[in-house]
Amino acid sequence: MPIPLNEETLPHAVDALIAQDADLSAVVARFGCPPLWGRATGFPTVVYIILEQQVSLASAKAAFDKLLAATNPLTPQRFLELDDDQLRTIGFSRQKTRYCRILAQAVLEGRIDFAQLDSLPDEQVYAQLTALTGIGAWTANIYLLMALCRPDIWPAGDLALQIAAQQVKGLPARPTVAEMDALAESWRPWRSVAARILWHHYLSK
Repeated sequence: MPIPLNEETLPHAVDALIAQDADLSAVVARFGCPPLWGRATGFPTVVYIILEQQVSLASAKAAFDKLLAATNPLTPQRFLELDDDQLRTIGFSRQKTRYCRILAQAVLEGRIDFAQLDSLPDEQVYAQLTALTGIGAWTANIYLLMALCRPDIWPAGDLALQIAAQQVKGLPARPTVAEMDALAESWRPWRSVAARILWHHYLSK
């Protein structure tokens, strides 16, 4: 099991990356060490990440804040008590309503145990999450990277990450998922930290 990133290990990982990659080093020199950007583990965070799928961060946050106002604490049982009209008013599309209901039902039926996920290897966490409709590679990887703070996760399909990689690496076009994977090979075992550096560049710019 990899040791999760924390406020002590993150700077050491950043030092390892900038020692081998001049472009990442330039980002850190300009903007500083990236934040850890940790999130709580559990059902509410996956709902939040589902809300973030293919929309702006501001839009997702607004919807999630409305959801918390409607049902707090946010539990699978309480989520399932919200009807279609309530969820639509909060900001859920029909698809995302379905995805989050499937997730809530999986938790209630014991098919997903978030307490157990904390102690599983990356591959098993990824497999359990992506077995559910509506949770694809990006959603599972963001949970692994942000909530579980795993050190070597690479969400290659993330649009902001692709844009940042293009800018930092001076690429002629936004890299594809395959090109992003190839680019990140040299950043193992700290790809999560490389992602944080690139996101830090994107947000700071």
